[in-house]
Amino acid sequence: MEPAQTVTGSGMATLGKPAALPPLAGAGRLVTSRRVRYRDWSGTAVTVVMPTYNEAGNLPGMVAALMALPLPRLRLLIVDDDSPDGTGPLADRLADRYATGTDSPRIEVLHRDGKEGLGRAYEAGMRHALAAGAPYVLQMDADGSHPATAVCSLLETAHRSGAGLVVGSRYVRGASLSGGWGVHRRLLSSWGNAYARSILRVPLRDLTGGFNLWRADVLRTVGLTAEGGRSLRSAGYAFQVELKYRAARKGFEAVEVPIRFGERLRGSSKMSLAVQWEAALLPWRLLLAGR
Repeated sequence: MEPAQTVTGSGMATLGKPAALPPLAGAGRLVTSRRVRYRDWSGTAVTVVMPTYNEAGNLPGMVAALMALPLPRLRLLIVDDDSPDGTGPLADRLADRYATGTDSPRIEVLHRDGKEGLGRAYEAGMRHALAAGAPYVLQMDADGSHPATAVCSLLETAHRSGAGLVVGSRYVRGASLSGGWGVHRRLLSSWGNAYARSILRVPLRDLTGGFNLWRADVLRTVGLTAEGGRSLRSAGYAFQVELKYRAARKGFEAVEVPIRFGERLRGSSKMSLAVQWEAALLPWRLLLAGR
């Protein structure tokens, strides 16, 4: 059974062989097909979906950074899984602080009654954003590892390329990782990407990354309809792989843009052994299921 949830706020083609994505930025393709003026994309409506669990130390800074962007139609949906550290009530106060006094609040909070994993939180938030009519949905972590300053770059790339998915990538030319990442963590991350890519044959460099801008029609096509129930197999971090794989099989174009991936600012990682096992098994499950 899905946990109860409440919302608060102020104010690629065949089931046989997966279709290959077109060449990717950073892997031989530069997204320069046409020049896009700032005013052409700065007014884009986009909803940032940000799951939280014990992120009270990071959330205010992330919210402030997003609200400061020159994107007047950016909305933030915080999805909190009943964090013991008070992240949920803090999110409500932040929603009040940035209230616009209109029927379209800049920040909403989706309160869920229990923790089911990052993937389930993202799925609930993305469905909510689609139901509200968001034309673009951006996945973004609350721990500070995804740079808010890169949001404009992702939006510009979406308009310039026409791609249905733009990935803020850690593994294309020009990208970098935090100096706090040790050798073991770097090897584990790069191996995880190579492992999933080799099994699923999706030519994205950062298949496991979580900083992704989706066009709404892509999400609906891969099963995240606003009115639907759960349609994804994965509950944890493997959600990132599953969603991109589905988009690839449907033939949607994806591009990657380089980002600097930072270290978590405060708190501890939610990467458990169970989550790692799910990530290891999911590619085989998807392949055997023919999805």
